[in-house]
Amino acid sequence: METTVKAIIQLFEKWVPKDYAESWDNVGLQVGDLEQSVQNLLITLDVTDEIVEEAIEHQVQLIIAHHPLLFKGLKQIDVNDSKGRIIQKLLKNNISVYAAHTNLDMVNGGVNDLLADKLCLKNRQVLVPSITDKLYKFMVYVPKSHANVVKEAIGKEGAGHIGNYSHCTFETAGMGAFKPLEGTNPFLGKKGKIEEVEEIKIETIVKEKQLSKIIEMAKQSHPYEEMAYDVFPLNNSTETLGLGRIGLVEKEMTLKEYLSFVKDALDVPFVRFVGDENKIVRSVAVLGGSGKGYIINAIKMGADVYITGDLSFHDAQDAEQAGICLIDPGHHVERVMKDGVKCYFDHHQKELPAPVNIITSTISTEPFKCY
Repeated sequence: METTVKAIIQLFEKWVPKDYAESWDNVGLQVGDLEQSVQNLLITLDVTDEIVEEAIEHQVQLIIAHHPLLFKGLKQIDVNDSKGRIIQKLLKNNISVYAAHTNLDMVNGGVNDLLADKLCLKNRQVLVPSITDKLYKFMVYVPKSHANVVKEAIGKEGAGHIGNYSHCTFETAGMGAFKPLEGTNPFLGKKGKIEEVEEIKIETIVKEKQLSKIIEMAKQSHPYEEMAYDVFPLNNSTETLGLGRIGLVEKEMTLKEYLSFVKDALDVPFVRFVGDENKIVRSVAVLGGSGKGYIINAIKMGADVYITGDLSFHDAQDAEQAGICLIDPGHHVERVMKDGVKCYFDHHQKELPAPVNIITSTISTEPFKCY
């Protein structure tokens, strides 16, 4: 068997669903063929001409990027401009491009958690809550001989995912009874005769967006012609997702000391900042990319410092008046996604039809230089 672009996307979207992206965003397959076979996958922050050359050098069939190659609608593809040349080169070399942008910012373990990890933030929360999935209790009755088969099938689709645990289920043993009627082809028993079978009731928690797929997977792995199951909505909800994170520093320090820590932690040559260098830093908010629109969220959540990129002169003035410190390490710190996405695929390789070589780009797409 071979692994296709489609198979990789389906696996990736179990973690980073497209519908988690902001409405203005453009995520998903940008260039290429879903049925294309993939042996080498390149992960990058951006898709530039240099990145495409790197992909060609490594015989890559698929690029997964954080920033969309195609953000606004194209009215024409002119191979004499930079965007057109990149698209032409991708198509000529049979390289597909997939983008995961604000949806990768939102999810647990995504860009903002990766940045919070670098900053060693404790007791973290979502800074800008956006999504809360509804939860359902899914219960299915399975003959004892097939309980593990069904559990594995629904677990692979995300059933029973609680925090950092997967495949969470509860089982109750009992006796099932049924009478096959005319027109049936029973897995067990004979037509017209009541059959009693040792069965297991498997209970698990399912997110709303996964429910229909998990029911279908249960049916496919279940031996009976007619699968008995129940679905109940739950009052408790799953984790809240959204942009940015806020948490506590491991060790209190002055803003001046914290600036040095941030430079080292995020591996940047310099940072811009706003605030009193002697202020004690306890609570820190971080939002990857351009987060100037969420300064008010950091203030309301009680952050001493807000770390984000692309801050303007007026943003800085407003924050200074509001009494919150700002640190701007640049937009390019989102490159942390390269190792995060590679780690995901390395961990889930066994779920692909055939192994894929995962490569992280070594090329910096930071356009700014220090003088």
